[in-house]
Amino acid sequence: MIYLDSAATSLQKPPEVARAAASAMKHMASPGRGGYPAAMAAADTLFACRETAARLFHVPEPDQVVLTMNATHGLNLAIKTLVSPGDTVLISGYEHNAVTRPLAAIPDVTVKAAEAPLFQPESMAERFRALLTPEVTCVICTHVSNVFGYVLPVREIAGLCQERGVPFVLDASQSAGTLPVHMDELGAAFIAMPGHKGLYGPQGTGLLLCARSAAPLLEGGTGSLSALQTMPEFLPDRLEAGTHNVPGAAGLLEGLRFVERMGPGQILTHERRLAAQCAQGLTGLDGVTVWSAPRLAHQAGVLAFRVEGMDCEETGERLGRLGIAVRAGLHCAPLAHRTAGTLETGAVRASFSAFNSAGEVRALVRAVSSLRDL
Repeated sequence: MIYLDSAATSLQKPPEVARAAASAMKHMASPGRGGYPAAMAAADTLFACRETAARLFHVPEPDQVVLTMNATHGLNLAIKTLVSPGDTVLISGYEHNAVTRPLAAIPDVTVKAAEAPLFQPESMAERFRALLTPEVTCVICTHVSNVFGYVLPVREIAGLCQERGVPFVLDASQSAGTLPVHMDELGAAFIAMPGHKGLYGPQGTGLLLCARSAAPLLEGGTGSLSALQTMPEFLPDRLEAGTHNVPGAAGLLEGLRFVERMGPGQILTHERRLAAQCAQGLTGLDGVTVWSAPRLAHQAGVLAFRVEGMDCEETGERLGRLGIAVRAGLHCAPLAHRTAGTLETGAVRASFSAFNSAGEVRALVRAVSSLRDL
């Protein structure tokens, strides 16, 4: 199988990831619940995971790195801390349901969406500038569209938030591990990211980088301040009730170390090269629409396309039968499709990782060409 769906989850991982997770299953107990070697080994692994993430994402202290189940978990923590009933929130027109659904669940929240054409970051920044009015209490923005690979102008948006004293939340689901994510420079209140995509960790892992404390979604045991019947006020314990996913954290640590060794910039260059090659190949086919940026800097390693006259789900299914894994449909991001004008048709998405090759891209182009001939 040629796997081109890393925007959903990276299937190919560094071998160290599986080895670390398996070793943790055998040798690590619950961190913070004992002074014996198996518990202490787990505590050391979790701290090393936080420490590595803090270094990679420029977080002042490892304790500000909270371990989550996924980016959705982290975004819910951030949103339900910063947004109250009756608030007005400003988001981009390319947000995932992991942002829009939690907002919809809070009563009487007004959501303003900064909609601007694809691959026009200047227009997007201008829309945020116009819509960031005094009643806005929070700004949430994805770094990269999970549908189109569009890199949004988050530095400019974060700068506007700092100027106007509005908390900023970054969804780094498609950028962590490739694009620069510097918490100190962005001044973000929270940055959420999955462990299982560009960080090459196991599924069921994620990180929430916190510049401030947050309201817990869960209450329970933390191994600290056990006499209290309220959650500890300090991070990360305040947001990590219950037993940790230690095998997941052990695997994520190795994924983070892989990204550090490779260098996010090198991985990004590789993914962009493949996306550009794919765009060029597909654009050369009659009856294929491709959404690609005119400038490489405006797109990450995600590419959307559509075969005219063929339902996107059918395209994805046929490619799957040919041994090529892509994702088709609305990608849990109907707002992004509405903004781009593809809500009625959806799109087919190919997304790349450090483990994909130019030969696999050529195979995808040949496969799409063969679909058109059927």
